[in-house]
Amino acid sequence: MKRKTPVYVAAMLVLVLALVITGCSGNNSGGTTTNNNSSTTTPSNSEGGSDEKPLEKVTFTYFNGAGAAKDINTNETTIGKILEDQTGVNFKIENLVGDLNTKIGTMTASRKYPDVLIPDAAIDEVLGAEGFIDLTDLIEEHGPNIKKAFGNDLERLKTEDGKLYYLPMSAQVGEFIPDPNIGQGAFWVQRRVLKEAGYPEIKTIDQYFQLVRDYVKNHPEEDLTGFIALTHDWRFFATTNPPMHLAGYPNDGEVIVDMNTHEAKVYAANEDTKRYLKLLNELNAEGLFDKSSFIDNYDQYLAKLTSGKVVGFFDYGWQIGNAQNVLTDAAKADPSQDDFVYFPLPVTFDGQKDQYLDPPSFVKNRGIGITISAKDPVRIVQYFDNLLKEENQILRGWGIEGETFEIDENGRYYRTAEQIAKIDESFRESFGFKYYDWNWPIYATSSTLSNGNAAAPGVQPEVFQMSLTEADKTILNAYGAQTYAEMFANPDERPWFPAWGIPKEQGSPEQLYETKKTEITRKYFPKLVLEDPSKFESNWEEYLSEFNKLDTAGYEAFVTAEVKKLVEEAK
Repeated sequence: MKRKTPVYVAAMLVLVLALVITGCSGNNSGGTTTNNNSSTTTPSNSEGGSDEKPLEKVTFTYFNGAGAAKDINTNETTIGKILEDQTGVNFKIENLVGDLNTKIGTMTASRKYPDVLIPDAAIDEVLGAEGFIDLTDLIEEHGPNIKKAFGNDLERLKTEDGKLYYLPMSAQVGEFIPDPNIGQGAFWVQRRVLKEAGYPEIKTIDQYFQLVRDYVKNHPEEDLTGFIALTHDWRFFATTNPPMHLAGYPNDGEVIVDMNTHEAKVYAANEDTKRYLKLLNELNAEGLFDKSSFIDNYDQYLAKLTSGKVVGFFDYGWQIGNAQNVLTDAAKADPSQDDFVYFPLPVTFDGQKDQYLDPPSFVKNRGIGITISAKDPVRIVQYFDNLLKEENQILRGWGIEGETFEIDENGRYYRTAEQIAKIDESFRESFGFKYYDWNWPIYATSSTLSNGNAAAPGVQPEVFQMSLTEADKTILNAYGAQTYAEMFANPDERPWFPAWGIPKEQGSPEQLYETKKTEITRKYFPKLVLEDPSKFESNWEEYLSEFNKLDTAGYEAFVTAEVKKLVEEAK
């Protein structure tokens, strides 16, 4: 039977892409004071009141190297306007378009930066170019809420010179609450595939790919893509990481770490990676793999996910959020569109215990910093500090009482069905939830407020259950689960996690190793996947020959020593 084409999804996608295109005109100039006679008061350095000192409004520039949204001024959103009223500060946000390293390289070469910068994976380049200022004294004088939220982690974030150049994106505050959704890795498949197959138990990668094969075979008239991969720019890890997860390990990045010995081993050229690439090679030979995976950019990838034509893929929930939100919004408007929403599966090579869910972690090598081009670092730190007041964490996470959430007689926060229905992707953008959900110094998603409520509505049990559609409940019930996370194994405690968060100095042997390794994998993975299966073994041997020229043993020794250090610190 011919399936219904997701017209609503296509329309939504056109709108989203149009907004992205028209919004990419932000500049990287320094902060500029506006010609606005309205004034505000100095933001308080505590949870109490302000000193009523009038301040001129100011706009700072902010570049997000990890962004996937349209460019915007924060004061164009409800949350951003409230924060501007409190602090006098607005940010002109520019998100990455094109290649991250090229963009950051231009900044470091010219020594011209935005006021605030998230360089993401290129952070070592900015540090090496001395593009960030030291935040230590600024936080000491103007950041009591920053100190309160991050605590001793501020010391752990200091580099070897004893300085603090950036803040991480989140602080674990209060109790740890696991996310009922899947924000981390999974092998995703369209729900209609599982429904047609009678909701089978899928534990292994072979079962998963057979599920994909069968569905595509049964629907030849739909011109379906069986499996797609993301390889664009720094997001290439979405293609290199699966062997680690399939072998039963969490996302430690370049390595897998033995739970007993704490020895770190690179897996990019081991038998697990060979096994996974061979599976993709077989899929490609059968016409089930999207050959454009190795040339598509991130926007093209998301567009394909929302087209209704892609049956399955591996990726991280946070990375496909924009596409999944479009699909779920469409399903809420038209329940028949639920067929095209993706469902996460925790598959492994041979059905061993999965470790897709992250344990509590501390990431040291990513963050947000104030650059040497910033005109008024004090105002920026004060804004960060003000954002970290609990009242503003409630604002950025929950919104406004009576409009986007309610409080019951027991003090529990919840959302009504009407509020949940109205908070779609468009509302998230206009209200500001989308822009304050990440990429600032904030409470971690797994945090709790001082009153016991979850800092993030999505992990509040009352909200999660209310947000489920009938289709959500049907598929979860079919698998005997109330949350998506219940489908996955609980994460094992790992004091070092994640190993990819271990800093490597710009120009160090470890940093150069990662750069060279990426160059080699980028060169050979397309050949290994796309060429005829008869060439797979010879291509693999050629790949090994190049890979073995790297000092993998030296890199492993470095990571192992750092992991063991972190384990000792945690005792």
